[in-house]
Amino acid sequence: MIFSEAPPATPPAGRHALVTRATSRTAVLAASAAGFAFAFVAAYLLFVRTEAGRGVENGVVRSAQSAGNAVDWAAPLRETDLVVVLGAVAVLLVVIAAARRRIALGVTALLLLAAPLVVAQLLKLYVLDRPSTGDRFGVASHNSFPSGHVSAAMAVLVALAIVLPRRYRLQALVAGGIGVAWVSAAAVALGWHRLSDTVGGCLLVAAVTCAGAAVVSARRPDGDRVPPGPVLCGLLAPTAVVLAGFLILGTATSGAAQFVAAMVLAALSAMAVVLLLTGPLRRVTFDPAEGRVRRLRRR
Repeated sequence: MIFSEAPPATPPAGRHALVTRATSRTAVLAASAAGFAFAFVAAYLLFVRTEAGRGVENGVVRSAQSAGNAVDWAAPLRETDLVVVLGAVAVLLVVIAAARRRIALGVTALLLLAAPLVVAQLLKLYVLDRPSTGDRFGVASHNSFPSGHVSAAMAVLVALAIVLPRRYRLQALVAGGIGVAWVSAAAVALGWHRLSDTVGGCLLVAAVTCAGAAVVSARRPDGDRVPPGPVLCGLLAPTAVVLAGFLILGTATSGAAQFVAAMVLAALSAMAVVLLLTGPLRRVTFDPAEGRVRRLRRR
């Protein structure tokens, strides 16, 4: 009797259909960072560098400064010391990280709190400028793009969402987005900032955050399939928010209508940017210890 070597076992015909390549989260984060950065530039060019953009926004500033006590709901922002708030948040981040025994995660959160604020100030003071329009209405006479207050609110939200347990990140971002929206609308209502300043602040923090998250994601196991839907959304959706705000604000004819439209658009745009950031950010593993545990479980 002749024995022949059995052929190697082959998997069932349908088995390969179940094997799919993992989605590349890094690609989505990189596309989102580029999309937010491009939208930031678009907001500056449309609102600050064009006469139409400057004209309508200066009208909003004049309306805000003549509103007086009609915007009492925004008064808490006027009474807030931004330096004290940022210092308290930094301490809170350290406390949460220490309580969770995640010191490296706390350092990451502190970096993502400070980095966009430093970039915002450098851009505002040394890179970007606002052409003079002859206005003599306080904030209208100097460059205020991007808004420091809105950048700070957005950076605080991101830092807290990162240092908290990842299972709470989605809820923290959505709930905190309401706070960022209020700060954006209040900054416009008080005459401190224009709509473009608030949108620019949100976009800048989102771009820096996604860029940092992409670096973190690229250093850890990731998929190799680039999903076209999320990538296109990350690239195009932020600019769509800017264009919508520019077009809607331009349709308002009276000063009062422009003022109300700017406040509403500031709040809606801030919430839109937060939601666009939530998608790519919610599953990123910023904690090195958590990343090691997940890799061991895969083995």
